[in-house]
Amino acid sequence: MSGELFYPDSRPWTRWWWFNIELKDEVIRSQLDWLEANGFGGVELAFVYPLPGQKRGPEWLSREWSDKVALTKRYCDNIGIGCDFTFGTLWPFGGSLVEERDSSQTFEGASRQRLGRSWELPLEGRILNHLDKQVLRRYSEKMGAALAKALQGSRSALFCDSWEVETEGLWTAGFGEAFHDRFGYDVREYMPRLDEHPDVRYDYRKLVAEYVLEGFYRPFTEVSHRLNAFTRVQCHGAPTDLLSAYAAVDVPESEAILFDPEYSRIPASAAALSGKAVVSAEAFTCLYGWNPYPGPGPHQGEERVADMKLLADALFANGVNHIFWHGMPYQAQAQAGSKANRFYATVHVGPDSGFAAEIPRLNQYMERVCGQMKQGRPFSSVALYLPHEDQWMRGELPSELQKPSAKYHWEMHYLRPPRELAGYQPLWISTPFLRQARFEDGLLRVGATELSLLYVDCEWLDADALNEILRLAKAGLPVCLKQKPSQPGRNKTDGYAQQVAELASLSNVASELGKASSRPPLLSGVDVPDFWCRTVDEGLRIFFSHPESRVLTYPMRYGQADAAGVAERQVRIEWDGRVRDLGLEFGRSQSLLLEVSRSAAARFVDISHEPGPAAAIDR
Repeated sequence: MSGELFYPDSRPWTRWWWFNIELKDEVIRSQLDWLEANGFGGVELAFVYPLPGQKRGPEWLSREWSDKVALTKRYCDNIGIGCDFTFGTLWPFGGSLVEERDSSQTFEGASRQRLGRSWELPLEGRILNHLDKQVLRRYSEKMGAALAKALQGSRSALFCDSWEVETEGLWTAGFGEAFHDRFGYDVREYMPRLDEHPDVRYDYRKLVAEYVLEGFYRPFTEVSHRLNAFTRVQCHGAPTDLLSAYAAVDVPESEAILFDPEYSRIPASAAALSGKAVVSAEAFTCLYGWNPYPGPGPHQGEERVADMKLLADALFANGVNHIFWHGMPYQAQAQAGSKANRFYATVHVGPDSGFAAEIPRLNQYMERVCGQMKQGRPFSSVALYLPHEDQWMRGELPSELQKPSAKYHWEMHYLRPPRELAGYQPLWISTPFLRQARFEDGLLRVGATELSLLYVDCEWLDADALNEILRLAKAGLPVCLKQKPSQPGRNKTDGYAQQVAELASLSNVASELGKASSRPPLLSGVDVPDFWCRTVDEGLRIFFSHPESRVLTYPMRYGQADAAGVAERQVRIEWDGRVRDLGLEFGRSQSLLLEVSRSAAARFVDISHEPGPAAAIDR
């Protein structure tokens, strides 16, 4: 299914929080009608906790539950919007259908982690063992049967949220034996004090990464296809090769702003390298900060549309081209009133939103941009090595850098491309993609992606990665090797240092970017704004986000978009043997879309959007 355009309709979707309360057919239809009228393209059903004082809904995965879900899907089909389903209740997968033998394991035994705030409260079900594909298969048989009627009709995605399995001492049957076979020593004697042995911890994390990929993400896509569905997955937070994980699913999904916008370049890179057309994002989550359940979060109900637009633009400039609002609660009545249900950690979507009158036009804007940025394929000239090794060799983040979604270095919250690469629109790359790459006709080819330079800047480099980099460099690939790395892991490879020296000695390898390659960046200038570029037909399509979007980080300041005033930038575009000097003029809170062709002058496409009220869309 690589290259298939899932979500060809670029209208934004929304997560729809289905609380465990009484589900009424007329309420379901009424809320869906409102969404369609206000420019939404679909819903993702998320099955969550009961609400105090309200009648409970149907039993989890019962026939009545399945009928309500199937009715919802049929009505979505009738009114021309889509319908996806979270493949379980809450995050991660788990619940009462997980038997003890299939529960998440640690080195010390069964994990104590339980699902909280799930549909089944007060029952807190077990967490699924995410390292064993047979466990996932048994789970999927039960979930798939309950969703069977809903998966008829138009094609739906089965959704998996960010990795929220506790990872300390993660284990599964046979892991110890597999570790010994791979590395030649017994990891079990180190497990009680693993953090005291970073090289052993690296080996442990390297094998866990493979188990996560082969035991969960790849099988999840296989399972979904058998169920006549596709996968949309947030792989962030998972202790694995993130690029391989995102590439293993049909639609890689990012998240903001618990994850800063620059993080989206990781799933966007995976999509580019594996031929995926769509990169989605769970957007506007905990916009101004997060408060524990029951919340509310800061300024919930008072969100500023200009702030949300600025965040969406920052996502677009990092490769996202489909938006999922986060999100809309299921209401207990057709017309939401003053006592409307709220989800505690989200921007509130619905007819009672503080910004309800502005939703249609913001949706139209995001639909227009996403539609443009789904065409063609991503442009880049630089492959940037994703330093998993550096992150896996480290432990927890310093306390001042931790946040609700970030605890470990390997979650890569703070990883950014070097500023000297900004004009090249670099794509992250990892060893599995280097292994399948070839250098021919002066280009590094990974699938349909063509690059001219490999940029490596890491303190640690696995021997497998070094072998592939050396192979490609010997074939002629220009490599910018910023520093000479060391080998991570307990077992050191004979000749590793000699291989590093051999790599550094090649004439096409240099520590300075300008010496490694003479090719200019696509864009140059002073303080070039963040952008994303795609090749479309015989030209380029470049989205520039407002320069203020570059400083966005969790949490956003309330009214931060007020600082996005009028701005100008001068840029030089060097492409197809021509040099074009252009002025970029940003209006207040505005971004720009530029089309560059071989045969005509560059032109700006009108994507202007001034936040303000509007009536519902007449479709």
